[in-house]
Amino acid sequence: MPGEGSVTSGIFFVGEAPGKNEDEQGRPFVGLSGKFLDKLIEKAGLSRSEIFVTGSVKCRPPQNRTPKNDELKICKKNWLSKQIEIIEPRLVVLLGKVALNQVLGEEDNLDKIHGQVRQLNSLKCLITFHPAAAMRFPKVRRKMGRDITKVREIMRNNAAKRHSSTSV
Repeated sequence: MPGEGSVTSGIFFVGEAPGKNEDEQGRPFVGLSGKFLDKLIEKAGLSRSEIFVTGSVKCRPPQNRTPKNDELKICKKNWLSKQIEIIEPRLVVLLGKVALNQVLGEEDNLDKIHGQVRQLNSLKCLITFHPAAAMRFPKVRRKMGRDITKVREIMRNNAAKRHSSTSV
């Protein structure tokens, strides 16, 4: 499951791994977590067609377990890094701890750092929770909702900076 969506909008969401529904359909975030994510994206004034969405790994791990480090390394080298290089997103939204570790190499407590934007070379990364966690815990749901609303603001600021630097 390589991912899907807009390769021109500049918004790139990274989750963990395909679940059962994703594996069966060959599409990312199509199960309950995906439907929940779609609602958050819509509340933020965006649509699913405006983003590219993928996983840290491209295959469903056995028994739907968390991907192992060697699986993450292989997928990052052979897929994710190349996708980011080709698509050149202006913002990467990291959905959960696995995505945070996969892209930024960090293992911080999400509750302390969610909503923050981190820079990796020229890549801006917004850190938030995985939709599955937000579905289960109302407190996390509210925090993730606030985090996702920052996407449009960050993209507007990026556009304004690009525009001001080209119109000198």
